[in-house]
Amino acid sequence: MKPLFLSLFLLFSIASNSQRPDLNYFLEKAKSNSPLINRSKNENIIADLDLSQVRSILSKPEISIESGVLFAPIISHDNNSNKFQFVSEGADKYTGYDLAVTEGGQYQAVVSVKQSLFTASKYQAYSEMNDISHRINENNIALTIHETEQLVTYQYLLCLKSGLEVENSSLILKELGEQISILKKLVENAVYKQTDLLLLQIEYKNYEVELNMRKADYRNNFYDMNLLCGINDTTLHEIQEINLQLKTANSTSSQFLTSYSLDSLNILKSLSIEELKYKPEVGLFADAGLNAVYLPSFNRFGFSTGLTFKMNLFDGRQKEIMRNRAVINLNSIGFEKNNFITKNDIYKNKTISNIKSLDERLIIIEEQSSQYKTLFDVYTRELSQGEISALAYKYLLKDISAKMRERLLLKMEKQMLINSYNYWNY
Repeated sequence: MKPLFLSLFLLFSIASNSQRPDLNYFLEKAKSNSPLINRSKNENIIADLDLSQVRSILSKPEISIESGVLFAPIISHDNNSNKFQFVSEGADKYTGYDLAVTEGGQYQAVVSVKQSLFTASKYQAYSEMNDISHRINENNIALTIHETEQLVTYQYLLCLKSGLEVENSSLILKELGEQISILKKLVENAVYKQTDLLLLQIEYKNYEVELNMRKADYRNNFYDMNLLCGINDTTLHEIQEINLQLKTANSTSSQFLTSYSLDSLNILKSLSIEELKYKPEVGLFADAGLNAVYLPSFNRFGFSTGLTFKMNLFDGRQKEIMRNRAVINLNSIGFEKNNFITKNDIYKNKTISNIKSLDERLIIIEEQSSQYKTLFDVYTRELSQGEISALAYKYLLKDISAKMRERLLLKMEKQMLINSYNYWNY
């Protein structure tokens, strides 16, 4: 069998080689270099830090130093005189703040301690919120990885298609070059005219131009794949073949649907966090130090302690508004989920139908390829014997090249449809 027809009977003409990068290599690079995956992982760390901060606020006392000095001097007019007094000496007539208000000033320097009590239920709510945040981030990571796999696989298939087109063009060029060598000898023996040789030589140049275009396409697609995967490398590599298969339908819940469930849980838990302000708040406080309303002395050092209680009685029915807003958001998520399920089923059924249609067309292409193989063998033999025109051979070669490309495109289109189906069937 002629080398030209190898690509007509093989799914891919690029041989597997363990030293060539495969799809898994690019997938791993894309995952490790993905900013979205890295951000989601960091958001899990931030969520844990936020929970630690809440635990500290609710369980640890707040200790602070409070100090302040207020001076309220007056000008006394008693005894028909004007006398500046830094601290009032009991003047009846004076200019300045009312003594009943200032009492000479205010002097404070205390250490205060505040501690919230009965906070276990609050911490539990924040802990559950943190768990939901973790699950949302993990689901986002899974979906990002899945989307990355779909995008990288698609780009990998584009590279593979370009590489196979380079391979096919090279095979055509090689075959044509061999026939030109044979034709030169036949021209010397006056079996063919010089114009026949010139015709094939012009066609050879056309295929050279086509081959350079295919190589440029492969280079651009390969660089785009490196860009997608975050690989800083300008070296071109031949990649290994792949043969994607349809994944069976999920027996468990779709990962896409999981995101809708988690979004609903997040809304409900956020509502419970907002409603914490309607629960009673009990706290313990204590302070010690200097606290006086006149020039202080050492006998005005002391301490105080007590309890605080706070409870929201009415805030304009904001609680009802928050709950109504949550219900609307839940309804929106439910609507979007049902819409996604419908579109997902339609898209998968459409893709399966297209794959079946491609398989039917490929069967016809395979039959045509077999016929072209027989015809090509006859034309090659007759050309070497001077029994057919160079023009007829040229047209046959062009038809074979077009059929090789058609078959290749159909197979690559099928692979892309399988990749798309596997993406949605997740």
